[in-house]
Amino acid sequence: MLADLHAGVFEQQVNAAISDVAANVCTHGKKGEVVLKFTMKQIGDSNQVAMTHSMKFLVPTARGRIVEETAADTPLHVSKGGKLTLYPEEQREMFNREGAVQSGSTASH
Repeated sequence: MLADLHAGVFEQQVNAAISDVAANVCTHGKKGEVVLKFTMKQIGDSNQVAMTHSMKFLVPTARGRIVEETAADTPLHVSKGGKLTLYPEEQREMFNREGAVQSGSTASH
């Protein structure tokens, strides 16, 4: 699921931050930190959530530290058991047998 957040950018940012903090911890002998936060809000009355994913990291330097924060939102589908996916696991039928657009219910077979 992390690879889906912000089109994969969030995972890359987390990996880069962890590497940068670790390198500077070893270089300067000071403590560093990476904090991830996930906040979710239901989208309407659907089985979707808007996930706000944020990261704050502290990179130690020779004379202090650098603090950086980033945040973005990604809409996700919630499946059985709370599994989060970018796309729904079960797609509803868009058209009925006559070719008319379905109203929000699943098509009968």
